Amino acid sequence: MIAGAIFDADGTLLDSMPIWDNAAALYLEGLGYVPEPGLGRILYPMSMAEGADYLIARYGLSQSREEIVCGVSAAIEDFYFHRVQPKAGLEAFLQQLQERGIPMAVATSSNRRLVEAALKRLGLLSRFKGIFTCAQAGAGKSRPDVYHLANRSLGGPKPQSVWVFEDAFFAASTAGRAGYRVAVVRDPSADGDREQLEQLADYAMEDFTDFNGFYQQALK
Repeated sequence: MIAGAIFDADGTLLDSMPIWDNAAALYLEGLGYVPEPGLGRILYPMSMAEGADYLIARYGLSQSREEIVCGVSAAIEDFYFHRVQPKAGLEAFLQQLQERGIPMAVATSSNRRLVEAALKRLGLLSRFKGIFTCAQAGAGKSRPDVYHLANRSLGGPKPQSVWVFEDAFFAASTAGRAGYRVAVVRDPSADGDREQLEQLADYAMEDFTDFNGFYQQALK
């Protein structure tokens, strides 16, 4: 049974994970610097401010921390507003769910404005009851609050009848522990956790091109 569907945004609906690895490199290239290999991995555990401090120290930038944060943020914003693409097969997959009367919502840890702009440009925003963020929920995806918030917009069906689509292991684990059924959508950024993801998933998907395969599993 499927009474509703909740989708993560980055790496699930949107092929957006590369920008988080490459935004700082794009910023440096715009200033005429050659970024070091693996810069995204170096900056990943840092906050934006910490990352700016690293760039200042490593590359001798004359820009202030605030200027660097704004510059990197602008590169990310430009990507969402103008360039990010949906995962393969997504539009038809959402159409199939909508035709079956299955309500949908987005649960994301990202900035609502960026996700909304991307979905609007791609013609997908109207498919969803709403976009719900971890900031709204008051907790990250180590807790299920954002999924519960999104679920209420679907009419509040029991979690056991709602599918959560995720690409990240920690988020998929949280949804599963909260009682939701979990569909894991492959993203290269999570390939290191692929075996664990497939073990915890109720359904594992390469992309959104096989609706029938998913729907048959959902009806069980």
